[in-house]
Amino acid sequence: MIIAVDFDGTIVEHKYPAIGRELPFAIETLRKLQSDRHKLILWTVREGGLLEEALSFCRERGWVFVKMFKAGLAYEKEMPINWCPSCKTGLSNEEVVNGCCERCGTEVTKKNLKQWMLKITAYADRLLEDLDKLDWPEKVKKMQSDWIGRSYGAEVDFKVDGTDKSITVYTTRPDTLHGATFMVLAPEHAMARELATEETKQAVEDYIYRASTRSNIDRMADKEKTGVFTGSYAINPLNGKKVPIWLSDYVLADYGTGAIMCVPAHDDRDFEFAKKFDIPIIQVIAKDGKEIENMTEAYTDAVGTMINSGDWNGMESSVLKKEAPEMIEKMGFGRKKKNYKLRDWVFSRQRYWGEPIPIVHCPDCGCVPVPEDQLPLLLPEVEKYEPTGTGESPLAGIEEWVNTTCPCCGKPAKRETNTMPQWAGSSWYFLRYVDNKNDKELVSKEKADKYLPVDMYIGGVEHAVLHLLYSRFYTKFLHDIGVVDFDEPFKKLFNQGMIGKNGAKMSKSKGNVVSPDDLVRDYGCDSLRMYELFVGPPELDAEWDDRGIDGVHRFLSRFWTLVEDNADKNFNETDEMVKLRHKMVYDITNRLENFSLNTVVSGFMEYTNKLVDLTKKQGGIDKETMETIVTLLSPFAPHVAEELWEVLGHNQSIFESTQWPSFDEEKMKDNEIEMAVQVNGKVKAKVTLSVDETKESALAKAKEALGDKLPANVVKEIYVPGKIINIVGK
Repeated sequence: MIIAVDFDGTIVEHKYPAIGRELPFAIETLRKLQSDRHKLILWTVREGGLLEEALSFCRERGWVFVKMFKAGLAYEKEMPINWCPSCKTGLSNEEVVNGCCERCGTEVTKKNLKQWMLKITAYADRLLEDLDKLDWPEKVKKMQSDWIGRSYGAEVDFKVDGTDKSITVYTTRPDTLHGATFMVLAPEHAMARELATEETKQAVEDYIYRASTRSNIDRMADKEKTGVFTGSYAINPLNGKKVPIWLSDYVLADYGTGAIMCVPAHDDRDFEFAKKFDIPIIQVIAKDGKEIENMTEAYTDAVGTMINSGDWNGMESSVLKKEAPEMIEKMGFGRKKKNYKLRDWVFSRQRYWGEPIPIVHCPDCGCVPVPEDQLPLLLPEVEKYEPTGTGESPLAGIEEWVNTTCPCCGKPAKRETNTMPQWAGSSWYFLRYVDNKNDKELVSKEKADKYLPVDMYIGGVEHAVLHLLYSRFYTKFLHDIGVVDFDEPFKKLFNQGMIGKNGAKMSKSKGNVVSPDDLVRDYGCDSLRMYELFVGPPELDAEWDDRGIDGVHRFLSRFWTLVEDNADKNFNETDEMVKLRHKMVYDITNRLENFSLNTVVSGFMEYTNKLVDLTKKQGGIDKETMETIVTLLSPFAPHVAEELWEVLGHNQSIFESTQWPSFDEEKMKDNEIEMAVQVNGKVKAKVTLSVDETKESALAKAKEALGDKLPANVVKEIYVPGKIINIVGK
């Protein structure tokens, strides 16, 4: 089994450019991380240093991009992108949280830039439909489903009055076409400016500028509708009526076609807009065929009878909704269309950190990928690498690096200067973890068959439409080109809670992280690891408090003493010790499989106390019991377990010489039980009985235990095996 735990590996890429650190300091940080990793992780399928791994990752990241480019999934496009004024770089939609940069919290604006895109939309259907394969929390699957946002409808062409041009809209309600009384374009729409007349030109320009300063999140959240009339009209293709063309920021350029037909009688936003700007409202769906007089709100029920709709009058709207796309297609002004909220992935970043995108721009050959045998394409060493803020990467000013020759024709050419985002590696890193020394292929079939796909992924729910969606996309692509035999990266998903500090989520970007160095020095890394598990249920948030580590440290010290003091006694096992051993294996295994990790730690504490008491009673512990409890502890306190394994006489690592212990339910059963003895319903004594004690024997022992508390006149004796002994007397 392989389990992937999500750690944020973007320290160098994000944090240090923001605070202006120099390259040597960043490299020293990598070395420090490597040292910390060796302290906190005893065994890993990855061998070698982080610096060596980073170079290997550079090659493979570039190789995957080249493969995507050759498959037509990587392309350049000039478009308005999310722009962080603080980080001075572009952001994907998924990296914008509540209108702010996911990394630094700065309010996001818009900026027109030429970007490299990955065509994730080509996999939209598979990403959606394959969610059913996954043993993931339903809330995460719903978040991905909603983000992909597949819908069915029609594209409809509206001719612009007085021109030979047309505007295409996408609608999920083509049945309401007769009720379209105006159109709205996103301010970024390609035709927004040319539709303006002399009278409206300045107002249109002003509105476009104001919209460009607002994020999509803010625009969609704003309840107050704003807009500007372009001065132009379109023709409703179904009834020939002229409809005014407006611009409004509640329409987004990157959804559908960036233009919508507006049916105010049956859409809340359109209704509010029409009321504010005094635009006609025509009801075309009516409950029981009865039109509403003086509408005060939109009628948004999906069912009803068509009215005010020409030849469609009298039809059921739910039926017409399905049939209208084909009817429109036959009429020649539209077509059936499947649409997605999911947008292609903005992949390039305007910063130094990150792998260079392995593309050469040739005046004759166009965009040419760097030959695979020339990968990795490494960053040049520079003194200044902060983002420029102009939209260009800092690499653009390094002429000796930018100027190169075309791999195809050999003529002078220039390198691409944008770099890849952190997701370029984290989307498939787990594949490389199992075969990081392989210099022939990304991962060998032998290693992939042995370790992959990942059995369980542990990560925060905040990655639902970021890392997890990207990983699924990458894995499906790598499956399609024959690199791996599976098309989903993570079979099972567990969302852990967040650790907080001072009332806020612990995060490098917030500066409220706790360095493990002092805790490791004072308590040891096993104490720290087990305390992290002990702070609470792993699926819930928890507030960090250093003081709690003391109790875990005392437990490990007691556990160590227990094993060390009994290692050389050669004590023979007893029935009571065997029973306790099997119960411990059962309980710890059960809690682990239920992922109740905090109760695993408390279970160790409980059973250690029982073993200490039993040792005092019997004089020692048998070797099999000691080996069993050390093996159980090994995944949670590997350093302690490894040392104690040697104390028990083993020369080979515990992780190579033993397996997870098994339990026998028969051996867990109690031979004796303790029962309360009641007199007239009140407990007066306790008695120990065998599990197969007869009624006569049980009552006799109960009376003996009562002594002078036994009533002189017993009128009734009640015995329910394993539950109750009650003597009723007068």
